Amino acid sequence: MACLTVAVPASAQQGPALTRQAAIASAIERGGRLRLAVADTATAFAQWRVAKTFENPILSAQYTKSTPQYHFTVDVPFDYPWLRGTRVAAAEATRTAARYRYAFERAAVALDADTTYTRAIAAQEKLRLSRRNAADSDSLRRIAVARREAGDASDLDVELATVSAGQQANAAAADSLTWISALLDLQTVIGHAETEPMVVLTDSLVAPSDSIVARTGQPLPIAAAEAALQSASLGVRLQRRSLFASTALTTGIEMHDPTGDEPGVLPVIGFSIPFPLFNRNGAQIAVAEAEQFRAQAERDVAVLETRAAIARTDRERSIALANVARDQTLVASAGRVAALSLTAYREGAAPLATAIEAQRNSREILAQYIDHLAAAWIATAALRVRTLTVESSP
Repeated sequence: MACLTVAVPASAQQGPALTRQAAIASAIERGGRLRLAVADTATAFAQWRVAKTFENPILSAQYTKSTPQYHFTVDVPFDYPWLRGTRVAAAEATRTAARYRYAFERAAVALDADTTYTRAIAAQEKLRLSRRNAADSDSLRRIAVARREAGDASDLDVELATVSAGQQANAAAADSLTWISALLDLQTVIGHAETEPMVVLTDSLVAPSDSIVARTGQPLPIAAAEAALQSASLGVRLQRRSLFASTALTTGIEMHDPTGDEPGVLPVIGFSIPFPLFNRNGAQIAVAEAEQFRAQAERDVAVLETRAAIARTDRERSIALANVARDQTLVASAGRVAALSLTAYREGAAPLATAIEAQRNSREILAQYIDHLAAAWIATAALRVRTLTVESSP
C-alpha cells in the first residue's frame, strides 16, 4: 500500500485533530442533509400506523315523540379484510422504500464527508509539496548567486533561478488558499460553522485496497424504487376494491313507551352500505394508476442510472489505481533525476536550465501522484456506496 507523507506545515499544527472516521461520524450526526431522510422515514412509519388503525365507533342518542321515545345506537365501521390487508401492505411497502432511501442517504452523507476529507488531505499534501518546492527553488537561487560571485555562473543563471523561485512561491500561495478552502468545506460538511480552519487532518493519503467485496442483492436505489412501485400497485388494487369501503354495522336499543304497549328494552340492529349511483370511485382509481405509472418510470430510471453509475465508477477506480501504480515508479525515477541534475550543476557539469527542468518534472509528477491517489480513494469510496445492497446495508 502506497503512502504519501510530508512534514506538516507549521500553520496547520493548531486546532483539534480530526480523523477520517471522526469526520464521517460528525457528518452523519450533525449534518442537515440526513434530517430530510429521517423525516421521510418518520412520515412513512406514521402512514403505516394509520393504515393499521381501526376507525372508532359512533355513538348516537335520539329522542322522538313516537314510541319508543329513547334511541341509542352504535355505528361500527366494518373494515373488509381484503381492503385492510391491501392498505396495510401498501403502507408497509412505502415504509420499506423509505428505509432503503434512508440507508442510501446515510451512506451518501458518509461518502460526502469521506470525499471532502480526501480532497482536503490532497490539498494539504500539495501545500506541503509547494512549500518544499519553494524552499528548494530558493536554495537553487542561492547556489546560482554563489557560483556567479565565484565566477562560475552568469547573470542569466541567477535571473533564471530567481524567476523559478518566484513561480514556486506563487504556487505555494495558491495552494495555501486551496487548502484553506478545502478545510472550510470539510468543516461545513461535518456540521461546524467556524469561518476559520479549526481542524488538523491526521490521516495520511494512502492508496486504497485493490479489492471490493462482491455483494448480492439489489442496490439500495433500485430496491427503494421497487418498493415504491409495489406500494403504488397495491394502491391501485385498493382503490378498485374500495367501492363499498364505507360499510358500517349498526346496533343499539330503544326504550320508554309511555303507552305501555312496548315495555322494556327493544333491540336495534342493521347495516349501512354505500350505493354507487353517482360515484364508482373512477377518479381515485385514475389518480392511483397515474401514481403507479410514475413509480414505474422512476424504477426504470433508477435501474438505468444506478447501473451506469456503478459501471462508470468501477472504470474510474481501475484507471486511478493503474495510474497510482505507474506513478510510484515515476516519482522515484524523477526524484533521482532531480537530485543528480542538482549535483551536476553544483559541480559545473550541467547547466542551470537542466537542473530547473529536472526539478520541475519531479514536482509535476509528485503532484500528479497526489491527484491520482485522491482519485483512487474517492472512486473506491463511491463504488462501495453505489454497490451497497439491501443485504449489506446497516
